[in-house]
Amino acid sequence: MTNQARILLFNMNKDRQLSIEKLCRSLSIKSSYIKLSSYSQSLGYLAGIQGFPRTPSTFNGAELESEMLIFSGMDSGLTDRFLQAAKDNHLPPITLKAIVTPTNIFWTPIKLYQELKKEHNSFNS
Repeated sequence: MTNQARILLFNMNKDRQLSIEKLCRSLSIKSSYIKLSSYSQSLGYLAGIQGFPRTPSTFNGAELESEMLIFSGMDSGLTDRFLQAAKDNHLPPITLKAIVTPTNIFWTPIKLYQELKKEHNSFNS
């Protein structure tokens, strides 16, 4: 997965989205706000990773219940710099975060969201 650093944003209000996009630009990270209609696509496609074509289906389900942020093509140092910069800029934390991995790269945002919610609920119950 040697691709450009990118952060995928899901279900955020416009102010929050713009704040994160500004922070991404300051760190030379691409950001993409993912529209609800694209939730049927794989994370690989949404992250712009070569070899992941667009599927012909359009998502018609409900919006996620909460925000989600996905890191792609970023090493741990850049991920840590982003998280520290977000904290330094007083951006409220996003509970559901993940990194694109060889396993979840094939998943849709809905599948990843469901897995993250399960993990979050198990840690907080």
